[in-house]
Amino acid sequence: MMVQAILLALAPVFFVMALGYGAGRLGTVDNRHVDGFNALVMDFALPASIFVATASAPRDETLAQAPLFAILGGVMLAVYLGWYAFARIRGGAADASLQALTVAFPNLAGVGLPITSAVLGPSGTVPVAIGLAAGSLIVSPLTLVLVEMNTAKPDAAGSSAGLIARALKRALLKPIVLAPALGIALSLSEIELGRVADACLGLIGDASAGVALFLTGLILSAQAFRPDWKIIGATITGDVVRPLLTAAVVFALPIPTETAKVAILLAAVPAGFFGILFAVSYRLDSATAGSMVIASTVFSAVTLAAAIALLSPF
Repeated sequence: MMVQAILLALAPVFFVMALGYGAGRLGTVDNRHVDGFNALVMDFALPASIFVATASAPRDETLAQAPLFAILGGVMLAVYLGWYAFARIRGGAADASLQALTVAFPNLAGVGLPITSAVLGPSGTVPVAIGLAAGSLIVSPLTLVLVEMNTAKPDAAGSSAGLIARALKRALLKPIVLAPALGIALSLSEIELGRVADACLGLIGDASAGVALFLTGLILSAQAFRPDWKIIGATITGDVVRPLLTAAVVFALPIPTETAKVAILLAAVPAGFFGILFAVSYRLDSATAGSMVIASTVFSAVTLAAAIALLSPF
């Protein structure tokens, strides 16, 4: 059961990433100009997927996931701030924020969803959506603000407060930030999407995980893997420190056992691809974030197996 769950989760991830990597290396798809793919994932497919998952959840179920949202959001923020401070020692603020996002925000769309479906069954969709919402509403806007502030063109007439306000406005209006916020608001308001809207958004949303992984492989095919000390540190932080920190938090709080187990499992998911896609959007260094994703995903075959073994039976 455990081995099958790991294979069902990781084999498709590596397969689709390998397809993208092979397509880029063979020249079947242009791996230097990926703006169209990036816009498809970050502005349409992934926001639609998160919106449908959160908006379709019953109000009671969404409220029941509040502890999970708080735990995962708090752990992501703690890991984010820790890595950002570390990366700033030798790098710029924009690149440090993208690295911190990669380390802190696990790949819940590409790896978390299939593994929770394999381990928890259909009920695993909502916790993954809540985890995606936590990352999209907490660490993603923080990253976008830092990147916007450090890549904006100098404006002598603009004050620091004005620059921050404009950066915050642009970050909060991103579809990847708006979608989970609107989805949770609809769920709590008990406003139903309707079957037609659900089907329309679900059709494009279903493509998000696969296209994002293909795009990740495509981007990685254009750059070399750099296994330096930073990549090793990021892998250990994401795959080991993040789930251990989550375990320490859930054991210290009076929360249901099942919620604690789900939180630890989702925290054990390897590094996500948001850092890569944001880097491409802002023309920043995507090689470091890409190397972090590769190393973290490979090493997660060990850490995820350990997490499932320790947390079984669910």
